[in-house]
Amino acid sequence: MIPLMIPNSKTVLPQIRLLRTRLPQVACLLLACMGLHGQEQDAEVIRKIYETSLSQGRSYEWLNHLSNQIGGRLSGSVQAQQAVEYTKKELEGLGLDRVWLQPVMVPKWVRGTAEFAYIESEPGNTNNVPVCALGGSVATPVGGIKAGVVEVQGIAELQELPREEVAGKIVFFNRPMEATLINTFEAYGGCVDQRHGGAAAAARLGAVGVIVRSMNLRLDDFPHTGSMSYGDLPASQHIPAAAISTNGAELLSTTLKLNPQIKFYFRQNCRQMADVLSYNVIGEIRGSENPEQIMVVGGHLDSWDLGDGSHDDGAGCVQSMEVLRLLKTTGYRPRRTLRVVLFMNEENGMRGGTKYAQEALTSGEEHVFALESDSGGFTPRGFSFDCTPEAFEKIMEWKPLFEPYLVHHFTRGGSGADIGPLKPQGLVLAGLRPDSQRYFDYHHAENDTFDAINRRELELGAATMASLVYLYDRYGLPDQPAREGGR
Repeated sequence: MIPLMIPNSKTVLPQIRLLRTRLPQVACLLLACMGLHGQEQDAEVIRKIYETSLSQGRSYEWLNHLSNQIGGRLSGSVQAQQAVEYTKKELEGLGLDRVWLQPVMVPKWVRGTAEFAYIESEPGNTNNVPVCALGGSVATPVGGIKAGVVEVQGIAELQELPREEVAGKIVFFNRPMEATLINTFEAYGGCVDQRHGGAAAAARLGAVGVIVRSMNLRLDDFPHTGSMSYGDLPASQHIPAAAISTNGAELLSTTLKLNPQIKFYFRQNCRQMADVLSYNVIGEIRGSENPEQIMVVGGHLDSWDLGDGSHDDGAGCVQSMEVLRLLKTTGYRPRRTLRVVLFMNEENGMRGGTKYAQEALTSGEEHVFALESDSGGFTPRGFSFDCTPEAFEKIMEWKPLFEPYLVHHFTRGGSGADIGPLKPQGLVLAGLRPDSQRYFDYHHAENDTFDAINRRELELGAATMASLVYLYDRYGLPDQPAREGGR
């Protein structure tokens, strides 16, 4: 027979006091164990997402069709409409809860016949140089324009010149992207104003045309187009504007230094037409627990017409479509509603992003997170986040989950042009940030084609986006302050 042991106060009380002192430690240990289990679970889900994208991905196949079967998708073009129809059909094939088209009126600018330009050192002595009209530019007269050249490094330098030095001449904006900046988007931002606003500034001083050095870090023969604006100038004062390749810009600048009396000739046949009807393409998986909370992933379906828009932004579109497919394929059902939006008209008007945000506000939709891919289909390096410090602190807790995939550059900053109009709702905005060193070799140029896409890099980007969406859906982030006009 086992004797019954009855504890007395001398043995029990010290044990109770010891337990009380260690309760916080025990609680912390339990929480740590729970957190470790959660991290292991998250790591397993993310591993499955990457493996599925790299072994069963559809993004490369979709981009192949967009690029090689449809081609450049300038807003208002037949190709843009074909892209709308194709992506809607593919999204419907994924078995989403809903797929629809959102009507939006977009500008229709037509390039016309191929541009032509040359440098004339003296009558009969010419060198042809590659140029292309800037998006939104007017045409030259039928016979083209030939005039003397004034070279400047930017709008500020131009505005310091007396009118008599500019009137009747072609202004040549030759400020290059800053090669010493590691962030190539910063280099782009440092000189793109001369492309966008150079013609308006030159016209005010009586110039007859504008030539702008292409936004490109390497020397090549590809002129890079892009949007430009005449601001509030009356139509009668609009002058033609074109981009010149970086090799062409170097030749023009050198020739000018040797002979300031040279002439430049260019001819282009572009024109602006009436707005036409187009569409944002939208598909969604309805949330299983909080369907009123909407997460968006997207890119812009339109592109410039010189290449086929594989990097800008066919890659972002197919990666965004793939986010929804990857989550369905891996068996993850989002708690919040997940929506893919393929925006129309980012390149020359931002009509699609603006229309989507307006309709979201009108219908009272609650957007909590938006992620955009519009920096090319290169190797993903991380994300930039437009959010509060509190939200970013939480986001940084997720960073170790991405480090095995070498995606570890998390910064606060900009997100994306098309999701930007959603900002007044007070949501977290994010942008996928691939390696940017080669992006501006292709941006807005004839060589932005499917052969410049690396399949593995594209699929890694899609998996990276899907993983961030999964983490936001599971954990959420601290509320953002609602901006004026938002919820």
